[in-house]
Amino acid sequence: MTTVHGFPVVLLPGPRGVRLVSTARLRDPVLNALIDTEEERRAIEEIEGFSSVRLTSERRGTTSIGAGEFVRGVPHAAFINAAFAYFRPRELNRFNGPERGAWYASLTGTATCVAEIVWHVERELARIDRFETRIEYAELFASFAGEFVDLRNLDDRPACLHPDTAVGYPAGNALAGAVRRQGVNGIVYPSVRDPAGTNLVALFPHAVQSVAQGAVLELRWEGRPGPVVRRVSE
Repeated sequence: MTTVHGFPVVLLPGPRGVRLVSTARLRDPVLNALIDTEEERRAIEEIEGFSSVRLTSERRGTTSIGAGEFVRGVPHAAFINAAFAYFRPRELNRFNGPERGAWYASLTGTATCVAEIVWHVERELARIDRFETRIEYAELFASFAGEFVDLRNLDDRPACLHPDTAVGYPAGNALAGAVRRQGVNGIVYPSVRDPAGTNLVALFPHAVQSVAQGAVLELRWEGRPGPVVRRVSE
């Protein structure tokens, strides 16, 4: 059996997962309201081409992702590429750092996504000591196939799944680096924030397939931890 850092690599049969992204990423550029002619549209698109991190990354690549890694000519390629072109500039996530994004998804439904997002948002709200905000998220469904490191059903919980980010995130990035170097598509693992959940992280754009948008959810914090969650559209 193939392994990475002693963890087994399995061939996934194409499970469907869901990811939540802010609806701000789905909206048309605000400058579209100023467009009256096709010439103006071309000018706006040229401005966007030079100012958009995603578009510049697709054209030139980044320090850690070659331009050839980004997908082209597939439905919703912009969503896929954006997940890899945008990242937290100064902090780690569990399986990616400040130089390369990744596509995180839940294999156990939207509730697991919400649990993960709530943890991250409330960490930021705690920093400013103000639990008042409203954010809309859209479901993005995708399929995954190929080889993935499997962290499920292990006898011991690996360090990369430690709930303390100071422990889990550096260990997770070390593992993700080894997974990429071996050409394995990503990692499937138990959710750290939802005990009943299972997550997947795709480490290469080509591993994300058949993207489709689902419902829009609103998460509203009203002065305390624990948001009110409601579907605002299907």
